[in-house]
Amino acid sequence: QVQLEESGGGLVQAGGSLRLSCAASRITSSINQMGWYRQAPGKQRELVATIRSNGNTNYADSVKGRFTISRDNAKNTVYLQMNSLKPEDTAVYSCNIRTLYSNYWGQGTQVTVSE
Repeated sequence: QVQLEESGGGLVQAGGSLRLSCAASRITSSINQMGWYRQAPGKQRELVATIRSNGNTNYADSVKGRFTISRDNAKNTVYLQMNSLKPEDTAVYSCNIRTLYSNYWGQGTQVTVSE
Protein backbone atom coordinates (compact mmCIF):
# COMPACT_ATOMS: atom_id res chain seq x y z
CA GLN A 1 0.00 0.00 0.00
CA VAL A 2 1.29 3.44 -0.94
CA GLN A 3 2.41 5.57 1.99
CA LEU A 4 3.11 9.29 2.07
CA GLU A 5 5.21 10.55 4.97
CA GLU A 6 5.11 14.29 5.55
CA SER A 7 7.39 16.32 7.76
CA GLY A 8 8.49 19.87 8.41
CA GLY A 9 5.40 21.62 9.74
CA GLY A 10 5.40 23.65 12.90
CA LEU A 11 5.05 27.05 14.49
CA VAL A 12 6.94 30.02 13.07
CA GLN A 13 6.77 33.78 13.39
CA ALA A 14 5.64 35.93 10.51
CA GLY A 15 8.49 36.45 8.09
CA GLY A 16 10.04 33.13 8.94
CA SER A 17 10.60 30.02 6.85
CA LEU A 18 9.68 26.36 6.90
CA ARG A 19 10.43 23.48 4.60
CA LEU A 20 7.93 20.69 4.11
CA SER A 21 8.84 17.26 2.81
CA CYS A 22 6.70 14.41 1.57
CA ALA A 23 8.22 11.04 0.79
CA ALA A 24 6.21 8.42 -1.06
CA SER A 25 6.91 4.76 -0.62
CA ARG A 26 5.60 1.59 -2.27
CA ILE A 27 4.62 3.42 -5.44
CA THR A 28 4.97 1.11 -8.40
CA SER A 29 3.66 3.44 -11.11
CA SER A 30 5.35 6.47 -12.58
CA ILE A 31 4.50 9.69 -10.79
CA ASN A 32 3.00 12.30 -13.07
CA GLN A 33 2.50 15.13 -10.64
CA MET A 34 3.36 15.97 -7.06
CA GLY A 35 1.93 18.85 -5.14
CA TRP A 36 0.90 20.58 -1.95
CA TYR A 37 -2.55 21.71 -0.90
CA ARG A 38 -3.68 23.45 2.26
CA GLN A 39 -6.84 23.87 4.25
CA ALA A 40 -7.38 26.59 6.82
CA PRO A 41 -10.09 26.34 9.48
CA GLY A 42 -13.50 27.03 7.99
CA LYS A 43 -12.16 27.16 4.45
CA GLN A 44 -12.01 24.80 1.52
CA ARG A 45 -8.83 23.02 0.58
CA GLU A 46 -6.84 24.98 -1.95
CA LEU A 47 -3.92 24.31 -4.22
CA VAL A 48 -0.59 25.69 -3.09
CA ALA A 49 1.82 24.38 -5.69
CA THR A 50 2.32 21.48 -8.07
CA ILE A 51 5.24 20.11 -10.02
CA ARG A 52 4.94 17.75 -12.95
CA SER A 53 7.33 15.02 -13.99
CA ASN A 54 8.84 17.33 -16.62
CA GLY A 55 9.60 19.91 -13.95
CA ASN A 56 6.84 22.36 -14.83
CA THR A 57 5.49 24.11 -11.76
CA ASN A 58 2.28 25.87 -10.87
CA TYR A 59 1.67 28.12 -7.87
CA ALA A 60 -1.28 29.77 -6.23
CA ASP A 61 -1.09 33.52 -6.71
CA SER A 62 -0.98 34.01 -2.96
CA VAL A 63 2.34 32.17 -2.62
CA LYS A 64 4.15 33.15 -5.81
CA GLY A 65 7.56 34.55 -5.07
CA ARG A 66 7.54 33.19 -1.52
CA PHE A 67 7.16 29.41 -1.89
CA THR A 68 9.20 27.04 -4.03
CA ILE A 69 8.22 23.48 -4.87
CA SER A 70 10.81 20.92 -5.90
CA ARG A 71 11.09 17.17 -6.22
CA ASP A 72 13.64 14.40 -6.02
CA ASN A 73 12.48 11.77 -8.46
CA ALA A 74 14.98 9.20 -7.24
CA LYS A 75 13.55 9.46 -3.73
CA ASN A 76 9.90 10.00 -4.77
CA THR A 77 9.97 13.05 -2.55
CA VAL A 78 8.45 16.48 -2.96
CA TYR A 79 9.50 19.56 -1.03
CA LEU A 80 7.90 22.91 -0.34
CA GLN A 81 10.21 25.71 0.75
CA MET A 82 8.12 28.42 2.36
CA ASN A 83 9.70 31.83 2.94
CA SER A 84 8.31 35.13 4.15
CA LEU A 85 5.48 33.30 5.85
CA LYS A 86 2.37 35.24 6.76
CA PRO A 87 -0.34 34.51 9.34
CA GLU A 88 -2.73 33.81 6.49
CA ASP A 89 -0.52 30.88 5.48
CA THR A 90 -1.66 29.08 8.62
CA ALA A 91 -3.30 25.81 7.57
CA VAL A 92 -2.95 22.07 7.40
CA TYR A 93 -0.71 21.30 4.43
CA SER A 94 -1.19 18.01 2.62
CA CYS A 95 0.91 16.51 -0.12
CA ASN A 96 -0.67 14.94 -3.17
CA ILE A 97 0.83 12.49 -5.61
CA ARG A 98 -0.77 11.49 -8.86
CA THR A 99 0.09 8.56 -11.05
CA LEU A 100 -1.63 7.59 -14.26
CA TYR A 101 -4.26 5.61 -12.40
CA SER A 102 -4.30 6.83 -8.80
CA ASN A 103 -4.35 9.88 -6.57
CA TYR A 104 -2.72 9.74 -3.14
CA TRP A 105 -2.89 12.12 -0.18
CA GLY A 106 -0.72 12.58 2.86
CA GLN A 107 -2.17 12.87 6.33
CA GLY A 108 -1.39 16.57 6.56
CA THR A 109 0.99 18.64 8.61
CA GLN A 110 0.08 21.75 10.56
CA VAL A 111 1.74 25.04 9.72
CA THR A 112 1.04 27.89 12.11
CA VAL A 113 2.36 31.39 11.51
CA SER A 114 2.12 33.81 14.43
CA GLU A 115 2.03 37.60 14.22
